[in-house]
Amino acid sequence: MGSRLFGDRGGESSGARRLAAIAKPVVFSREKRHIAAIMAGSGVHFRKMNGLGNDFVVLDLREMRADSAISSERLSAPVVRAIADRETGIGCDQFITIENPRHGGDAFMGVRNQDGGVVGTCGNAARCIGQLLLDETGKDAVTIETLGGDTVATRGPGETITVDMGEPRLKWNEIPLSEEFQDTRGIELEVGPLGAPLMHSPAVVNVGNPHAIFFVKDPDTIDLGRIGPMLEHHPLFPERANISVAQVLSPDHIKLKVWERGAGLTLACGTAACATAVAAARKRLTGREVTISLPGGDLKIEWRESDNHIYMTGPTTLDFEGELDQRLLGGAFA
Repeated sequence: MGSRLFGDRGGESSGARRLAAIAKPVVFSREKRHIAAIMAGSGVHFRKMNGLGNDFVVLDLREMRADSAISSERLSAPVVRAIADRETGIGCDQFITIENPRHGGDAFMGVRNQDGGVVGTCGNAARCIGQLLLDETGKDAVTIETLGGDTVATRGPGETITVDMGEPRLKWNEIPLSEEFQDTRGIELEVGPLGAPLMHSPAVVNVGNPHAIFFVKDPDTIDLGRIGPMLEHHPLFPERANISVAQVLSPDHIKLKVWERGAGLTLACGTAACATAVAAARKRLTGREVTISLPGGDLKIEWRESDNHIYMTGPTTLDFEGELDQRLLGGAFA
């Protein structure tokens, strides 16, 4: 059985307002002048980084003791939400931890969304962490372990980083979905009035996390800030889903907007770009090498036929560095 979602029309959504609010020039300085007072002076180093505006607070825990107050296990969801808050904290889409490897890689990357929820992986963050590890080790390639699988990062052309995101998962129970669909190139799900849906038949792909991609005539006509959260929590998606609207501009170019699970509207989402490239190729709308244009900029995606892996290439930016108050990390402000 398929599903239908009815959305009403109205004023500008909070999600849309947030996207407008964060669409601002990147700060390239090493220091931020107006960091909230809760971050003052206790010496826990962090980096603020972004990939095409998809931004992260990065905490390196590799030298921390397991019983430390700022170990990965002790960083609760309320603490992450406090750090990610754009009004009273640092502000970010995802909170990233660099941890000691668990099975032979160069490092483990922990990913938590703005709402504090743990997720499998993040493509844009993998490029940022890949950049740090490549610079640190001097290697030609580094392996980043994540809950969603291992990612290999190498240097791309110019100042870009390429990450091997592995093979896409395409079966309904790998996404996962709550009901069986034999063909995940387009499942039965509609948004809008009966007989005239605004969007329908999304492709579903797992690239370390679940994605639903609607191909539309013009993403700018879709109020993703309103529809996105309803679809994210749709009963078809037991682990929730990232929701994308995509427009095929040519056989090698796609325009994309993304509602990111647990984060909202975002300037860029690397795994969504990968999932969209796979979905478009499976539907024979594009070839296997495409440019994905997101509000924050372009990513180059190749779904390589020789090994079935997805390769993503794009820039990384270190915005600034600073120190977190240990009282914040201990939950005093959460």
